[in-house]
Amino acid sequence: MASFPLVTTLLILFPFLFSTLVYGYSLSSIKSWCNQTPYPQTCEYYLTNNAYNQTIKSKSDFFKVSLQLAIQRARKGEENTHSLGSKCRNAQEKAAWADCLELYDFTVQKLTQTTHPNCKQTDSQTWLSTALTNLETCKNGFYDLGVTNYVLPLMSNNVTKLLSNTLSLNKVPYQKPSYKDGFPTWVKPGDRKLLQTSSAASKANVVVAKDGSGKYTTVKAATDAAPSGSGRYVIYVKAGVYNEQVEIKAKNVMLVGDGIGKTIITGSKSVGGGSTTFRSATVAVVGDGFIGQDITFRNTAGGANHQAVAFRSGSDLSVFYRCSFEGYQDTLYVHSERQFYRECNIYGTVDFIFGNAAVVLQSCNIIARNPPQKTITVTAQGRTDPNQNTGIIIHNSKVTAASDLNPSSVKSYLGRPWQKYSRTVFIKTSIDGFINPAGWLEWSGNFALDTLYYAEYGNTGAGSSTSNRVSWKGYHVLTSASQATPFTVGNFIAGNSWLPGTGVPFTAGL
Repeated sequence: MASFPLVTTLLILFPFLFSTLVYGYSLSSIKSWCNQTPYPQTCEYYLTNNAYNQTIKSKSDFFKVSLQLAIQRARKGEENTHSLGSKCRNAQEKAAWADCLELYDFTVQKLTQTTHPNCKQTDSQTWLSTALTNLETCKNGFYDLGVTNYVLPLMSNNVTKLLSNTLSLNKVPYQKPSYKDGFPTWVKPGDRKLLQTSSAASKANVVVAKDGSGKYTTVKAATDAAPSGSGRYVIYVKAGVYNEQVEIKAKNVMLVGDGIGKTIITGSKSVGGGSTTFRSATVAVVGDGFIGQDITFRNTAGGANHQAVAFRSGSDLSVFYRCSFEGYQDTLYVHSERQFYRECNIYGTVDFIFGNAAVVLQSCNIIARNPPQKTITVTAQGRTDPNQNTGIIIHNSKVTAASDLNPSSVKSYLGRPWQKYSRTVFIKTSIDGFINPAGWLEWSGNFALDTLYYAEYGNTGAGSSTSNRVSWKGYHVLTSASQATPFTVGNFIAGNSWLPGTGVPFTAGL
């Protein structure tokens, strides 16, 4: 019998030692760390079979490794998505595929941001939440258009489970971000004066006017040409109706009009017309630091065409002031990131405020229109993971019925759980009597009723009584200020840290 060198014999007999030599940590150590995550088997598989040669000595080390694994798999998912292009058989498949290309690109960008040495844990939680939302949106696009048989399995690479693991490791109590002079880095000192006055339009960088009196005649041309710099770039859109579809990718853009009902950007894309929900938006913004003011955003597809978005925001630290969002189903898509709406109007029928951002709507008018399905749901929040720092908060606002709505012929609800961990809170809001006494509607049977978080605090009006509300485990009537305070502007979206620089009024507390 041939003799083997001692090291070779040990490697054959003791794969445990082999793992330790190659990866720098033992399989038992990997198992111990991975058992702290929601998906330990996925964690063990990728940690054991990866070339990372790191010793995990602390939770911080484990988070960094988990994040790198998630980035690696997200890039692989992006590669896989690119390869699907040749397999798309029709326009519907190509439409959903195109969404995924963009969403995977955004995901890799957000995950890369999270690796920055100066990234705070609260920012990390936002961007990890967004990454997970992006992948869910990619999948939903295929479902929107009925493409489910062969494309989706090709896109499965466990990146969502790795992201959930990383989210769970990063979850920390709120820590207030520190910005120089109390303002975010994208606000120049001179911008504060500009944004705190009504002179934004007169001091615009460029003007859009249909009559040719500005530099551009379309909003799209102006936003496509906007530079993505550290300073505020103001685009003034004169009164008029602009029938176009716009996506704003540059950072720090301010879009200001002549007022609600005067400057109108309108479109009619819809799922019924062959678009995905994501791509149906008349106006979409993904560049961070966006401000919209004194504009109407509209989708005229109508209730019969199902999902038809008037505005979609995936812009971090975005603000909307004195704007109107007008549509039917899925009017306002608060897709992801941190957002704030003040003194805005939102019109719709079904799920007309929906998405998975961390968003507060304050001093807004929420107006229910007559739906073809005879059922109204104001909100549909999309949190898929319990560690996402997302939710829809409606504070000091009004929920009313439009003049065309006959309350006796329609059943109306504050919301329904689009996803398993749906989170929506109404605080000190006037709720009219057209809202059903149950308050909230099931999505499908018992789905999410134990895992959602729906709450009401200090609301008024004929529809605000909680005496006959649903008895779900996830529904809560908040009875003290301390219970409601985590959902205020100051806490939920850290508004004191970045909203002062926008010049938009806000109430930080209850």
